Amino acid sequence: MLKTGGDEDRTMQIGVTVGESIERLEAVAGPFDFAEVGVGESEPLPPDATAPELRDALAATGSELCVHLPFAQVVATPVTQLNAAIVDYLGDLLAWAGSIDASKAVLHATARNPYDTDLRPTIGDQLGRIAAVGNQHGVEVVVENVGHQAEGVQLSVLADLAREAEVPVCFDVGHAYMEAGDEGIDRFLKHHADLVSHLHVHDVRSRGDTHLPIGAGEIDFDIVGEHLEAYDGTVAIEVFADDRPLLEDSAERVADVLGGRF
Repeated sequence: MLKTGGDEDRTMQIGVTVGESIERLEAVAGPFDFAEVGVGESEPLPPDATAPELRDALAATGSELCVHLPFAQVVATPVTQLNAAIVDYLGDLLAWAGSIDASKAVLHATARNPYDTDLRPTIGDQLGRIAAVGNQHGVEVVVENVGHQAEGVQLSVLADLAREAEVPVCFDVGHAYMEAGDEGIDRFLKHHADLVSHLHVHDVRSRGDTHLPIGAGEIDFDIVGEHLEAYDGTVAIEVFADDRPLLEDSAERVADVLGGRF
């Protein structure tokens, strides 16, 4: 949990992403408030046998739980039946997440053709429907910017859709940099910081290197601190490394940017 010098009411939490690996959770999550666990697509649903093992790992590390919903499945298509099936499928996953006390679920903002302006109302409807299902199971769905990817909704469009659907945002700082540089980070947070409930933080280089430790890339994280100085949501360190001191260093850097200490 973030500690601040003069604001004892702030309860921002700093966690770490661990993918689908319970072993990685056990190895690195101890110093963090929560672990963000990926729900993969190799099974129709996470096997029931996983739940006790996951609960044991969370208890052993003292970690709370967030989940990341499957990232290969788009949220919206032009086909009504497919859209309904997507909501049903993610609804099953959200029910499972709620049953193991996950507080948040990250959902990629994707569509079959994100540049099709006629599809945008459907994207917004889908986001709202999925978030409503999450609420039924006590899980806050947060929609993540992936506009640098072929099927990702652009930052500016995502902000409007999320606001209209009343769905909070998982702002991935590295993804935003890959899409629009420091200027894109600044522009989004200047106008839409109030939408952000969850952060993914990692450093990147414009040549294509991503999910680097903070300080190893090109992002100006002071921009994030400027717009989120009173942030009290959750922050997931999304650095693809198993070196715990390295992950802790990134957490300390983020906490410092946001006015506290890890």
